[in-house]
Amino acid sequence: MEGDTMFSPAHFLQPVASNEAILDLIPQRPPIVMVDAFYGVDEMTSYSSLTVHADNVFFEGGKLREPGLVEHVAQSAAARVGYVCQLEKRPVPVGFIGQVKNFKIHALPSEGDKLCTTVKIESEFGDISIITATTYVEGNLMTECEMKIFLQ
Repeated sequence: MEGDTMFSPAHFLQPVASNEAILDLIPQRPPIVMVDAFYGVDEMTSYSSLTVHADNVFFEGGKLREPGLVEHVAQSAAARVGYVCQLEKRPVPVGFIGQVKNFKIHALPSEGDKLCTTVKIESEFGDISIITATTYVEGNLMTECEMKIFLQ
């Protein structure tokens, strides 16, 4: 999967939703909000980000820990669904991680790092989606994975 979805800084310039507006796209609420900007969708790919702060519930020992990275990817996928539902004037559903495959962490981000995440829909069948995701900080690959997500 490495290299399948390359980082493109142009996708992360102007968010379509940020800060409090993110709460309209995802079901999570503070302190477990792991996306702070959503940049939109093109074709089957969406773009989101999170700036790491020391007060993040998953921040420990100077780094954003592994569960925070998994949750960031899941919420990035949720933000995509929420954004599409918002455009189609439908209620935003709750999603659940059904499976995580090949989650590779190349590095843990530090305070102040901006995680730039690309989520690509590989397949959809009814309320089940299989996505691949990559997360970069300043063009450096941090994580990559595949997730199966079920919508309620």
